[in-house]
Amino acid sequence: MRKQGSDVRCQVSGKSSPRFGFPWNLKPNTYNRRGQRGFTLLLAALVASIVLSLGAAVFGIAQKQLTLSAIGRDSQFAFYAADTAAECALYWDFRFGYFGSTTPPSVVSPNPRCDDQTMLPFTDTGDSTVQPYNYAKTSSRVDFFKDASPAGGYCAEFVVKKCQGTFTAEGTCAVDASKEIVRTLVHADGYSVNCASIQTSLRALQRSVELHY
Repeated sequence: MRKQGSDVRCQVSGKSSPRFGFPWNLKPNTYNRRGQRGFTLLLAALVASIVLSLGAAVFGIAQKQLTLSAIGRDSQFAFYAADTAAECALYWDFRFGYFGSTTPPSVVSPNPRCDDQTMLPFTDTGDSTVQPYNYAKTSSRVDFFKDASPAGGYCAEFVVKKCQGTFTAEGTCAVDASKEIVRTLVHADGYSVNCASIQTSLRALQRSVELHY
């Protein structure tokens, strides 16, 4: 009499066991590592390009902001120079009548000076002794604020126009001999650079100030 359990046998036919149902000759799974490496490189290149684009955009914005800030600063300097020249002309006209039709001899010696800079020589247009009055005096270009500017100052000039009549919108005199009032127009131009750099500087800005009385 044989034991029933002694008849248990495992027959291997082909690749699997009939009792346990799994293969005997197991082979390790293989993966396409080369394809994985290619995908990683593609992902890294994509991330790098996005970061580079963001960095370039931020840099462009910052550069534009710096340029706008510099333009605003230079514009203020040009305005200060123009305002100084206009106030100087106004002072010499009101205080000494320097630009009047008959200049008092007392002001011939102390020539007009602004910020300790002489405004001579003047360029005259028209005759201040002939009625009806229609003449102008244009100052030389001078550098203001030399002590506060690392670039050698900020250039400015002014022109004082006297008109017996009225000024047009363009600043020209419409002579009217029937009017006794002589009107005055002071036009001053200021620059963000010194006088020697106006023609060569790519960042030279001009601001103008006009006074009417």
